[in-house]
This record gives sequence, C-alpha cells and structure tokens, in this order.
Amino acid sequence: MNDMHENPNETSADLGDIVAVASGAGTFSTLVAAVAAAGLVETLQGPGPFTVFAPNDDAFAQLPEGLVAALLEEENLDTLVKILTYHVIGSKVMAADVSSGDCPTVEGSAIDIQVGDNVVLNKTTNVIGTDIMASNGVIHVIDSVLLPEGVDAAALLS
Repeated sequence: MNDMHENPNETSADLGDIVAVASGAGTFSTLVAAVAAAGLVETLQGPGPFTVFAPNDDAFAQLPEGLVAALLEEENLDTLVKILTYHVIGSKVMAADVSSGDCPTVEGSAIDIQVGDNVVLNKTTNVIGTDIMASNGVIHVIDSVLLPEGVDAAALLS
C-alpha cells in the first residue's frame, strides 16, 4: 500500500473530521457531493470513530456514464445511502491493523478483505492510499466504488 501518513506531530484535535479532511484533499469531490446528497454529512462529522474506504474521483469516473447523476436523484437516495455506508466501518482501523477476512460495515453487510502484497476489497478493489487521519477516524483511498450485495446500480440507468 502507498503510505499517505499525515504529520505525526499533529494531534487529532488539529485535524478536521472525516468530511473536512475529504473535502480538503481535492481528490474526493464526487464522494463529498454524494455524502452531502445522501444526508450523511452530520453522521460522518460525528464522534466516530470511523474507517472510510474512500473512492477517489477517478474511481467514480469508472462507473457507467450517468450513474452518479442517477444516484444523486431524490428517488435513488436510499440506494446511494446503502452504497456509501457500505464504505464505512464503525471503528478506527489503521493500515497496520488490517487483516484478511470479512469486515462488517455500517451498511450491515461485510466487505471481504484480502491482505497480501496489496490490500484488496471484494476481490477487485485495491487500497491505494492509507492512514489519512481525521479527528474522528481514518480514510483509506480505494480505486473503485464498492457495491453491496443486492445493489444493482446499473439498473438505475434503465
């Protein structure tokens, strides 16, 4: 995994919350917009701790054309919330502490984590950046958007 450690001299009081850190990074604008549309900003600004597997803007760009816009429509917000909360673990897990196995998410189902030369989620998504610290948790960057079992996001385009 790539190391993206923040300044070790910063305390968590110096850091913003998950939403502030993601907003300030400049590479999560689609994720931040989706979190806002889904009404999850206050939740992710809460005390946590949270671990967020955060798809960067390039990950969202890999989705079929029109899918992000469809997910942001009011009638699809339940699906958007389900997808976003599938990227969140209700505890703080640093890269050094990640191990292989099923990891329960806030959404309710589990992510399959495999640790080898790289960390791979659900057999297809790579963790490409780790340990971006926030006052209420940690962000790990992933290279694609995770979809929980039973969510057919492509069906929203038909």
